[in-house]
Amino acid sequence: MAAEPHFALRNVWRIDPRDDVAVALRPLALGERVLLGDAVIEAVEAIPSGHKIAVRAIPDGQQVRKFGRAIGRARQAIACGAHVHTHNLVTELAGEMTYRPGAKPAITTPVAALAGSFRGYRRADGRVATRNEIWILPTVGCVNRTAEKLARLATERFGSRVDGIHAFTHQFGCSQLGADLDRTRGLLAALARHPNAGGVLVLGLGCESNQLDPLMSTLPATTRERIRTLAAQDRGDEIDAGMALLEELAQLAGQDRREPCPVSALTLGLKCGGSDGFSGITANPMVGRIADRVTGAGGAAVLTEIPEIFGAEHLLMERAASAQVSADIANLVNGFKRYFIAHDQPVHENPSPGNIAGGITTLEEKSLGAVQKGGHAIVTRVLKYAEGVSTPGLSLLESPGNDAISSTALVAAGANILLFTTGRGTPLGFPVPTLKISSNSQLAMTKPHWIDFDAGKVLAGSPPEQAADELMELILAVASGQAARNEINDEREIAIWKGGITL
Repeated sequence: MAAEPHFALRNVWRIDPRDDVAVALRPLALGERVLLGDAVIEAVEAIPSGHKIAVRAIPDGQQVRKFGRAIGRARQAIACGAHVHTHNLVTELAGEMTYRPGAKPAITTPVAALAGSFRGYRRADGRVATRNEIWILPTVGCVNRTAEKLARLATERFGSRVDGIHAFTHQFGCSQLGADLDRTRGLLAALARHPNAGGVLVLGLGCESNQLDPLMSTLPATTRERIRTLAAQDRGDEIDAGMALLEELAQLAGQDRREPCPVSALTLGLKCGGSDGFSGITANPMVGRIADRVTGAGGAAVLTEIPEIFGAEHLLMERAASAQVSADIANLVNGFKRYFIAHDQPVHENPSPGNIAGGITTLEEKSLGAVQKGGHAIVTRVLKYAEGVSTPGLSLLESPGNDAISSTALVAAGANILLFTTGRGTPLGFPVPTLKISSNSQLAMTKPHWIDFDAGKVLAGSPPEQAADELMELILAVASGQAARNEINDEREIAIWKGGITL
């Protein structure tokens, strides 16, 4: 889409010339005048930073545009210069949609080869890791503390041989039935075969629903050399037994060395959390530029948070690699809508309170900003929850919007780095390096111990391509071993998507 010049007076930012609103880059006072192109807009009320100001009069009932697309309709007449938010803008989202079948295959736009490489670990199955760690995965929450104790002791005794030894605890694995248990087992199996895990101890109790043998049977033979199992009830001293197994894994993984790897070996997980009114202007489009570069070089990127693409799914369908992929996107979106409707919930129960405080009004607005993390990359595959990436390009992954659940799902899909954009901030981190990219510079200054990169510099006039160059340089450095903030702060966790009844 064609963007207007917006660097002369940085008071408001209109993303697309067709938009009915612009975003206030700082608080606007009642009566304050701002220049937008050749027009002067007077604020008829105070407007908080990150919130929307009407740049023309909007009649009652008319669709309101941002990003060049409808983000809802006016629930009353809105004057030019008025604050546009929850009091006068309402979503148009409803239930399932009927999508036009038979979409034409997307035309791939040539992308120049991406210079640069990183130093990663090559695995036997051909995948590349950005870390060489030992992971302890409990099959059930009953052994969580045992897993943490083993990780602590193993780190003290032989942690220097690898990049880290970590326990990833959760509360599931027992009192689950059918597909719900399968989902837990599938997620843990996907983590066990992740390339960043140079060694894995799968730690069970013994009596749980999530038994070790069925879990191990789902793992390919190429990964089993680096996996050990332990049922705590079967050993007199489970700590001694676990330490012996972990030392075996440390001996194996300790022989691995970094070597030069092309950008095409990267699999990026694309995530946003705690978005604000600037997310769709700065951080998300910047991550989209990175996704375009990596997929253009033959690498992979994964986009998820399906309930947070409602109202923007057509943009992804237009970029589908085939009619089948387009249909898969439609089925995934409608499936999630059925999930909400079956639980008597509206499909548009989003944005969150933090999003709203930051200036996002409707789910359409949030979604149109969120999908920009995928850039313009071709959507080559739709993945089920816990399914791994198998093709280059952009994949769309089944998972809810919850930060911890969706980020864990991205790791399980094979992401070896997460790019996590945020306008409100969060300390969360996951099993792989989790780069926090702030949408505004105030957050980066307030929380430098959380934030890895400030995308808000674009609002101050930094050229977007130059900022993307800097972010790409950081990504390659972190892929080569530089610690991300979540690693420095020891913020690593997983969360599993619970879908069934509990016994």
